[in-house]
Amino acid sequence: MDRIFGFRLLERRDVGPSSSDKHGQSPLSNAARSGHEGVVKLLLERPDVNPNSSDKYGQTALSNAARSGHEGVVKLLLERQDLNPNSSDKYGQTALSNAARSGREGMVKLLLERQDLKPNSSDKHGQTPLSNAARSGHGGVVKLLLERIDVNPNVSDKYGRTPLSYAAGFGSDGIVELLLKRRDVNPDASDRDGRTPLSYAAGSGRKRVSRLLLERGNVNPDLLDKHGKKPLLHATEAHHIGVERLLSRRAFHGARQLLS
Repeated sequence: MDRIFGFRLLERRDVGPSSSDKHGQSPLSNAARSGHEGVVKLLLERPDVNPNSSDKYGQTALSNAARSGHEGVVKLLLERQDLNPNSSDKYGQTALSNAARSGREGMVKLLLERQDLKPNSSDKHGQTPLSNAARSGHGGVVKLLLERIDVNPNVSDKYGRTPLSYAAGFGSDGIVELLLKRRDVNPDASDRDGRTPLSYAAGSGRKRVSRLLLERGNVNPDLLDKHGKKPLLHATEAHHIGVERLLSRRAFHGARQLLS
């Protein structure tokens, strides 16, 4: 049915395969957004169709299909070697960042198969696909991204926060574990307020996350933020007794080791 509709559409003299509507969207972009695989396949067979054309928001057929969750359309588009998988819209968001933020594991896997994909691309807020997935609690997507050795887990956004910082603050235990398995992860990375992942975990009452971070031997629980507060003080002020006791025991044992 899609292909029949596409044939009839292209037979009309007033419709060109590269024409655009008032929003700057081409027939390919509209078909991709709606998930019409037959029409997309038909259009991609035309040599005069540009698979990278974007609308006034900078969105392409690929970004529209990825945002709408149409894996079949994304697969068709990625088969075109002249397609740019790294194109970004006016917000700096790529197809991968949209798929990662939405937790679309199948989509992310398809996109990562393109070797020319840039997995560390950041949006206007400086957030990467990994950061978006970690912040949104999508463990499966985080796992897929971390399997790419060229994914940098320490990229910070304009607020200075890393994927681990977001995962720790929002209590995503499993994602924290995944990130800490990467030995190149910096567990003490501080944001522009001087707060570390442990600081956010303590302030949010995330006891298990706090314990996971402390089990990483190179975490310093005594780092001060810009307000002169340690993670322990954040836990105390927020009345998170469990985390407070955990950090207090760590401080006590640390002091004993220094005295021995």
